[in-house]
Amino acid sequence: MGHRKFFKIGLTQKQSLTGWAFLSIAAILIIWMNFYPMVRGFLFSLQSGVGAQMQFAGLFNYRRLLEDPQFRQTISNTFMYLVIQVPIMLLLALVLATMLNDNTLKFRGFFRTAIFLPCAVGLVAYSLVFRQMFAVSGIINTIAMSVGIMETPFNWFGNAWSARLIIILGLLWRWTGFNMIFYLAGLQNVDRAMYEAARIDGANAFQQFWRITIPVLKPVILLTAIMSTNGTLQLFDESFNLTGGGPGITSRSMSHHIFVAAFQGIPQIGYASAMSFVILLFVGTLAFIQIKIGDKR
Repeated sequence: MGHRKFFKIGLTQKQSLTGWAFLSIAAILIIWMNFYPMVRGFLFSLQSGVGAQMQFAGLFNYRRLLEDPQFRQTISNTFMYLVIQVPIMLLLALVLATMLNDNTLKFRGFFRTAIFLPCAVGLVAYSLVFRQMFAVSGIINTIAMSVGIMETPFNWFGNAWSARLIIILGLLWRWTGFNMIFYLAGLQNVDRAMYEAARIDGANAFQQFWRITIPVLKPVILLTAIMSTNGTLQLFDESFNLTGGGPGITSRSMSHHIFVAAFQGIPQIGYASAMSFVILLFVGTLAFIQIKIGDKR
């Protein structure tokens, strides 16, 4: 009888054990699918060679990164996309969300859907459209020549700065609506009486936006800034599909460069793994700085 009482558990313990049983499945999957590859990747970054000939090389791959002009070029490209595209995208998403939160605006549902739709479009499909638009015989050159801006067609993909511009435009077109939805959701929690009171006190539209909208959306802005920074530092699709990283490697992103090192030509798995951990360091550092600046608590 004493043993039976010892092993008897109450309802609370049963519920706790049931919860841990369900959580354990998710935890095992996360460890297997996320943390195990990270550990293996770090071990690969300490090795050099190909296939079965890979041997421990210590920090050789990390020292090689410091001397690789191509990797420095891809870092420069990626941070240029980050510095230019992310602030413009978040500001544009804020402005659009504020405009589309107005109850007096007609066809609000249509405009919200139209602006959000690009992030649901297949990457290959939109890449093909952009490549056709900016081709030498594409609609952009045709319109520019018809209005007298250019006399001859311009090779957008043959110039480093214009190729980077195409990537930035592609990112803005695709992801502005995604961030706008976050801001619209945050604005639903704002009491409209605040805007009415500000209007009565003589505040114009910009003052309402700066004094009410931005402070209320500050946590959401921090979230979207971290997500956008993370996504841009890991940018691959636009670099690979829109410009192919060209001309040369002048528009290639860091993730695209890792793909080339790992899977094109002679596989450099150790070197590619080292580059991936450098990206992880950038992402973690910038996310930490953004949280510290944005969260006054």
